[in-house]
Amino acid sequence: MRRPIALLAGFLLAGACALPASAADGDEDFTIKDPRITESSGLAASRQHPGIYWTHNDQDKGAYLYAVDSSTGETVATITMTGVGTPRDVEAIAMGPGNEIYVGDIGDNDGVEWPYVWVYRLPEPKTLKDQTVRATQYVVKYSDGPRDAESLVVHPKTGRVYIIDKQEDGGHLYESPAKLSAGGTNVFKPITPVDMWATDAAFSPDGETLAVRGYFGGIAYDWNGGKLKRLERISVPLGQGESLSYSTDGTKIMLGSEGANSNVVAKDAPGDAGSSDSSADGGSSASSDDGDSGRTGDLKVGAIAVLVACVVVFGFRRLVRRR
Repeated sequence: MRRPIALLAGFLLAGACALPASAADGDEDFTIKDPRITESSGLAASRQHPGIYWTHNDQDKGAYLYAVDSSTGETVATITMTGVGTPRDVEAIAMGPGNEIYVGDIGDNDGVEWPYVWVYRLPEPKTLKDQTVRATQYVVKYSDGPRDAESLVVHPKTGRVYIIDKQEDGGHLYESPAKLSAGGTNVFKPITPVDMWATDAAFSPDGETLAVRGYFGGIAYDWNGGKLKRLERISVPLGQGESLSYSTDGTKIMLGSEGANSNVVAKDAPGDAGSSDSSADGGSSASSDDGDSGRTGDLKVGAIAVLVACVVVFGFRRLVRRR
């Protein structure tokens, strides 16, 4: 009789302890500890590997991407891109449909006015280890001439690529052709103003919200098919804020900065359009309304499960004693 009791208690306690770990989901603050990463200029949450964020240096000595585990802050894989030239000023990274990684070599901080910039696309590795991955390189020009930019986003549903130029008095959202061509020049055209000195941007997982950040603040827009409607302001941490990503489940936005041992700060996603489970008409799952309510609920469920286990164990012991 004691053995079934012990097994039952073990199952109940295991269920109580096997609650979702927020850190493993990649929606809590973390510090990038890799000493090689001193100019983290972009951030993108992996969909295949929960809790992993891809980042890169501003001006590295090679075509490198780093997979950082948000639960430890350590780099768990380094990707060397092949099939591309020597990067000039890599400023952005984004995830597209089909677990494709897009990298924006689009910066022009020194005022050189490059006649063209580059976008790289590569498949996200299924296994996290140091490896080389062949990327496709796209030549990009702007319809209204050269410009500096640090924000590249890929719509999670359509796969269309967008760039936001960086101007103190606000820039524009530039749209790519419907399909990028590796054999020619891809001309990006401005489609709508963006009221931000933009250093990075990200789509929510459902593609309904575009979050844009700068050094001193940010703005969340209703995507509205590319006809942006302002939703709300976004507060950002102090420092040289360079990166922005949604967490994989869309309940948080992750705000990063440059520098050695740089911090990534998690904040509740703006509005209620962050979750990939949100309906197209703006509805949302319960978890996207309050980032802390889910964790509070998990704790309550865990406490109840432990209590039930204790009651069962002690109840059966009393029954055995009576017999």
